[in-house]
Amino acid sequence: MNVLVIAAHPDDEILGCGGTMAKLAQAGHDVYIAILGEGATSRFNKREEADAALVGHLRTNSHEAADVVGARAVFLYGLPDNRFDSLDLLDVVKIVEELVHRTSPQVVYTHHAGDLNIDHGVLSRAVMTATRPTNGSPVREVYAFEVASSTEWAFQQVAPPFRPNTFVDISSTLEAKIQALMKYATEVQPFPHPRSREALTSIAHRWGSVAGCNAAEAFELIRAIRV
Repeated sequence: MNVLVIAAHPDDEILGCGGTMAKLAQAGHDVYIAILGEGATSRFNKREEADAALVGHLRTNSHEAADVVGARAVFLYGLPDNRFDSLDLLDVVKIVEELVHRTSPQVVYTHHAGDLNIDHGVLSRAVMTATRPTNGSPVREVYAFEVASSTEWAFQQVAPPFRPNTFVDISSTLEAKIQALMKYATEVQPFPHPRSREALTSIAHRWGSVAGCNAAEAFELIRAIRV
């Protein structure tokens, strides 16, 4: 099975489904990661003032994190950080369509539409458009993941709220998720920030308690076509 994870920023892919990717890769499935945004440049007043070395470092981190979870390949783009709403949606859709053509995924994981981060919402819409169930599309399942410090910080005021209905037991791969995130040294924060080691571990245990296992990642099933 081919699996495509489409994320807006470096580290979103690990925060959202790092444990699931590791589990799928260990089971012999081909996992591909696409990160559309450059990351970090929104921390500067103007994009052109951004630290190019930091952006380059994040690109390196993306490959390092992918190696930890066993991804087959990483596709990196350079869309402006936290400025996806300044782009024509069609341009983002075209990128996702090309990714689907390149990787022929049966399963796609991406952002939840109701996240606080504007890039997550735009990308969710683009993925929904690019993976619509037309004749010949390889995509059979589409899932939305949560991203700590974005999904919950919408406080259910951005529609739709995240309502997970699918859970993956990552008891055996939680440590791989944490180790992959540690590759993003500039993105990890001290506790009690949601992007801390402690908080992410707690989130996994919390979803595990919901699903009846030690640790889990939560997803919202957007669409499934059974054959």
